[in-house]
Amino acid sequence: MSFGTWVGIVAFILAMYILWQMRQLLLLLLTAIVLANALNMLVKWWEGWGIKRNYAVLLSVSLLITALVGFFLLIVPPLADQFQQLVTRVPQGIELLFEWLNTLQDLLSEEQSESLPSLNELTQQLQPLMNELLGNGLSFFYGSVGAVLSLLLLFALTLMLLVDPTPYRQGFLRLFPAFYRRRVDEILLLCDRSLQGWLRGIFFNMIIVAFLSFICLLILGIPLALAQALLTGIFTFIPNLGPALSVVSPMAIAFLEQPWKAFAVLILYIVIQQLEGYVLTPLVMGKQTALLPGITLLVQILLASFFGFLGLFLALPLTIIGQVLLTEVLIKDILDQYQ
Repeated sequence: MSFGTWVGIVAFILAMYILWQMRQLLLLLLTAIVLANALNMLVKWWEGWGIKRNYAVLLSVSLLITALVGFFLLIVPPLADQFQQLVTRVPQGIELLFEWLNTLQDLLSEEQSESLPSLNELTQQLQPLMNELLGNGLSFFYGSVGAVLSLLLLFALTLMLLVDPTPYRQGFLRLFPAFYRRRVDEILLLCDRSLQGWLRGIFFNMIIVAFLSFICLLILGIPLALAQALLTGIFTFIPNLGPALSVVSPMAIAFLEQPWKAFAVLILYIVIQQLEGYVLTPLVMGKQTALLPGITLLVQILLASFFGFLGLFLALPLTIIGQVLLTEVLIKDILDQYQ
């Protein structure tokens, strides 16, 4: 290979290393772009009523701040308190579970009973698992305080992109050759439309799922029904893994009341998630870009392993943007040119 080729390879490796070191900042930037895109829909709605953009941005950001403050005041403290109670009452639940297992063993034949694990073995396996789960749950709630600086940076980036996005868009277009800038602008517009269409659908699903969850939890008499329902609606934003995450908290709180309520919550949440997956999603997003579930799950696992919860939260929007770029750039602009 020539000297120029080696220089190109070294420059590429160096660029990848720099991007990897900046991965958290880049992830915050991508989060700001998604939030700005979502808030821009609300800004345009205000502008449709004749309100100037600056005032529309101010109203939209004020609503976002109010929602965030309400979330932390309404959901986080009560749930943290409930999980503290759960830690103290887990031994009682384990003892009750053992009583049920003893009753079950008495009803079964001797051969069937021998095939079941002993209570001592079950205790040794169950207690470390419960301690780990409960410890992770508590660290999730109390560890959120350390993200204040990141939230402030995210808020600043979102606000700057929302107030006047044109200079940033034009600056990005200048990174490409002059003959390709118009095409890049078209691709960015397609990304905006696909992302906004998905956001409209997912927001609708979040509202419906939260409402149905609130009704079900209210009927069962589960404490903090509104907070649990709002949390379930938020987890709807995360496909595949969101439903599993959303049921953990209400089941744990229901277990504090009566164990049978935890199983009732599980059944009702399965019904709600099936309704959301097979009725609401095809109805609302039938005309949107179709995403392969397997690809979406792989992207979620990959981003979650590298970037944690924020990567998991952004997996689907990034998959939508990636699919548009793959279709428009790789397939239409490159591969389709070779015949």
